[in-house]
Amino acid sequence: MATEKEPESLFKLKLRRVIFGTDTPAGRYFDITLMICIVMSVLLVFLDTVASVHEQYGDIIVILEWGFTIIFTIEYLLRLYCSAKTLSYARSFYGVVDLLSVLPTYLALFFPGASFTMVIRILRLFRIFRVLKLLRYLSEGNLLLRAMMQSSRKVFIFFFSVSLIVVVLSAVMYVVEGPDNGFTSIPKSIYWTIVTITTVGYGDITPGTPLGQAIAAFTMLLGYSIIAIPTGILTAEISQEIGRTRDLRRCSNCLKVGHENNALYCDHCGSELESEL
Repeated sequence: MATEKEPESLFKLKLRRVIFGTDTPAGRYFDITLMICIVMSVLLVFLDTVASVHEQYGDIIVILEWGFTIIFTIEYLLRLYCSAKTLSYARSFYGVVDLLSVLPTYLALFFPGASFTMVIRILRLFRIFRVLKLLRYLSEGNLLLRAMMQSSRKVFIFFFSVSLIVVVLSAVMYVVEGPDNGFTSIPKSIYWTIVTITTVGYGDITPGTPLGQAIAAFTMLLGYSIIAIPTGILTAEISQEIGRTRDLRRCSNCLKVGHENNALYCDHCGSELESEL
């Protein structure tokens, strides 16, 4: 016989409202404090890469880094504890980012001097999006996000077509110029073609034959002619999205996107939805 689910404790409900919500003074103070800790912890990573700072203040930075790690660890465990669906939160994007924000410091105990842990700690910056909830509060951000999603297939086809052009031009330049002019392989020619077609032009590889220079000129003109196509695709989608109204509020607990305009609670996990500004 199925047993009824035990009601959640009042402490757990209050804790969830503070940690996952921003509609209370305590929740806002929690988010502000968390944001300050995130920014300061990332600044420590930046400063630690400066040789003079690392040599003079390296020990202090390590102590502060462990302090922030302990704070983020406690916060992550509290989120797991008070989440309505613990597994959904742990597997969500922000749940993974929260875990990665504390994991590198502990990994450094087993892999001393591992530089990859520094790169992973930069992921803490993604947590600011959770605190500020930019994608949920700014209608302009919602509009741009929807336009990018709607135009993703067209942009993919465009870049796939450009990739084919790059491969063909690279093979031609490899045959025409050859190793004597720096085109030692087709991958090297692909590098030159991408640099040229994007109008960057580093100049580290230059064609030396008249035919190669003619192909290079054609490649440069081709770059100018296609560079505006992705912008046009995105602009067209934005113009279409301006006339549409959708509710893309994201549930702070399970991160489900897309609810009824007048919905007060998430239809997936039942958590309270925050009203848009």
